[in-house]
Amino acid sequence: MVTRVLHLIKGLGPGGAEQLLVNQAGVTGDPDMEFHVAYLVSWKNHHVPALEAMGWQVHCLRSDRPYDLRWLWRLRRLLQDHEIDVVHGHSPLVAAMSRLLMRTLRHRPVRTVYTEHNEWGRHRPWTRRLNRSTIRLEDHVLAVSEAVKRSMPGGLEVEVLLHGIDIDQISAEREHREAVRLELGIAADEIVIGTVANFRREKAYEVMLEAAATVVESRPNVRFVSVGQGPLEDEIRSMRDRLGLADRFVLLGYRSDATRVMSGFDVFTLSSHHEGLPVSLMEALALELPVVATSVGGIPDALGSDDIVVPPGDPAALARAYVRTVDVLPVTRRPEEQSRRFDARVAADALAERYRRLAVGGARSSGGNRRPSGR
Repeated sequence: MVTRVLHLIKGLGPGGAEQLLVNQAGVTGDPDMEFHVAYLVSWKNHHVPALEAMGWQVHCLRSDRPYDLRWLWRLRRLLQDHEIDVVHGHSPLVAAMSRLLMRTLRHRPVRTVYTEHNEWGRHRPWTRRLNRSTIRLEDHVLAVSEAVKRSMPGGLEVEVLLHGIDIDQISAEREHREAVRLELGIAADEIVIGTVANFRREKAYEVMLEAAATVVESRPNVRFVSVGQGPLEDEIRSMRDRLGLADRFVLLGYRSDATRVMSGFDVFTLSSHHEGLPVSLMEALALELPVVATSVGGIPDALGSDDIVVPPGDPAALARAYVRTVDVLPVTRRPEEQSRRFDARVAADALAERYRRLAVGGARSSGGNRRPSGR
């Protein structure tokens, strides 16, 4: 019996939840599972070729405007045409609206799974309200970290599942370190503090830039490198130049080989105001990089004793942490079990088991939240 699973997400552009889907596709090879992905925003299609190359069927629901709800009708047709058994949602507003649609599928019920990728308070108020009012319709609810679970409404049955990365594939990128540094023009005596984060408010680039300005005054051999893109790019470039960091804070933009670029870092950093459990952080751990990051979301629980966490929104504390870290480089090699916790194969196997349990006979999972429908 083939179990047909549809992942539902707003877009397939660069981002953490989107990358986790690619990671899962890369390690899933069960012949009894058939995977589909449906996304709404047509121009957010960066990961479509990768998913299709790994055998997943990708469908665009064509909803580029926020209030174009015709995607719900297209989703209904998709569920019927492909006889989908389980829908796994990854975007809060999209998932909330699709839950209501699922309740109209009388002849062939579709079971649902939802993963919360971010702390609940990050969402817009109206998204939180709609999510809160519908989330108990889910058969199984997942959170990417304990911190995310704690942020969710009380009374929900929520399972924490680290969705993970391909540890071996990421670790192998370490061999590119010298080539990457040569490509970026990094001198032999320079120390690179790098980040992979899109240009959005929650990533707090303004905090990182202020900290960087302080660090390079006393440690002129430190260079910062960023991989990312987003709506705040012009604002961030302007602030960087205003702080006199044009040659000390390199903005590389979007890179399809972001993990390869990370192999050239000496220190990985995130200055975020809030997070779930960042994919880039898991990748940094697999690359055995020391980390300096803010104490938000699942970050503190993921790090080891040699890493440093600082309060969010504090450039001075962040700068001190950078100096403290670069002054003790190289650090002791990270224990392998720290990164092995994030092996995507473990998560993929766990998800496959939950999909099957839901699909067989329409049984509810033990983590289900669905209220009796009265049917």
